[in-house]
Amino acid sequence: MKVARLTLVTQVVAAAALLLGSAGAWSQADEARAKKIAGGSCFLCHGAQGESTSEVFPRLAGQYAEYVAKQLSAFKNGQRKSTAMAEMVSKLTPDEMLALGKYYEKMSIPREEAKEPQLAAMGRYIYHNGNKFSGVPACVSCHGQNAEGAANLPRLATQFSGYIHTQLKSFNKRDRTNDNAVMHVVAEKMTELEMAAVAEYVSSK
Repeated sequence: MKVARLTLVTQVVAAAALLLGSAGAWSQADEARAKKIAGGSCFLCHGAQGESTSEVFPRLAGQYAEYVAKQLSAFKNGQRKSTAMAEMVSKLTPDEMLALGKYYEKMSIPREEAKEPQLAAMGRYIYHNGNKFSGVPACVSCHGQNAEGAANLPRLATQFSGYIHTQLKSFNKRDRTNDNAVMHVVAEKMTELEMAAVAEYVSSK
């Protein structure tokens, strides 16, 4: 009986090791594929380390894998409009989208001080308290104390203020039609100054 039990334990351990080994191999293959895709086209706009080459293009370094995959899928199915991105993602599979997300999530960008401290101070108040006079709710309830979001919500910290401002204006005008359940309601109440202020604040987090 002892021999049989030892044999069974040995088989279970071997099976577990095989599964872990296979998972590791798949992980390496996914990362290699993501690196190849990123190096082939993504880097032109988003930078070699996800740092971006312009405020027109979002920084991907440190962004949540699930959120990146979700946005890539939205570009592919037309929920989010961009002629350039639609072409870039047209041949990507869901697995490749997630692999790209994981690839960029591992990267990081140093925190930068706000370029306009007074504007950022105003943004800090709105982010944490909202504006009770116009009905703008506090951003912190969804995006967290440090603007780090969570999984399907974007990490706003260290993102370009210009890019965040542009996206808020897109939500405000209802030009951006994905992720709109809450953001349309929030952004349509925000003034241009409030959007710029919040963007300046979170970019320095």
